[in-house]
Amino acid sequence: MAADVDLPGMLRDAGLRVTRPRLEVLAAVHAHPHADTGTILRAVREPLPAVSHQAVYDSLHALTQARLVRAFQPAGSVARYEARVGDNHHHVVCRTCGTVADVDCAVGEAPCLTAADDHGFAIDEAEVVYWGTCPECAAARPA
Repeated sequence: MAADVDLPGMLRDAGLRVTRPRLEVLAAVHAHPHADTGTILRAVREPLPAVSHQAVYDSLHALTQARLVRAFQPAGSVARYEARVGDNHHHVVCRTCGTVADVDCAVGEAPCLTAADDHGFAIDEAEVVYWGTCPECAAARPA
């Protein structure tokens, strides 16, 4: 996590009460991009050993609702969380090890937000997941 991130200020600006579990969950999401709930729970329990699963789930929900954290769930995977919010980016997922990386929209200004037929919806986000094999897994494959 960047040292210059004002986590208490982010919570206050979003209208959320500043609590130790929320601060630690937000810090964990910043420190572990694309982490699942288990990873976040383990990270939060380092400074707060007695924090409950429910407190972490509640914090993730509140942070997601406040748009301080983005949740996404690749097909066949558990939900993952990231601090990169406010843009319309996508993800690439390794089919072998599950590594996830951010992918910006292909060209232009969020072209994926222009649906062929929007059915009257005011579209503000598109979720695209690219699937493949990461460089490490590709290198480990037998020739």
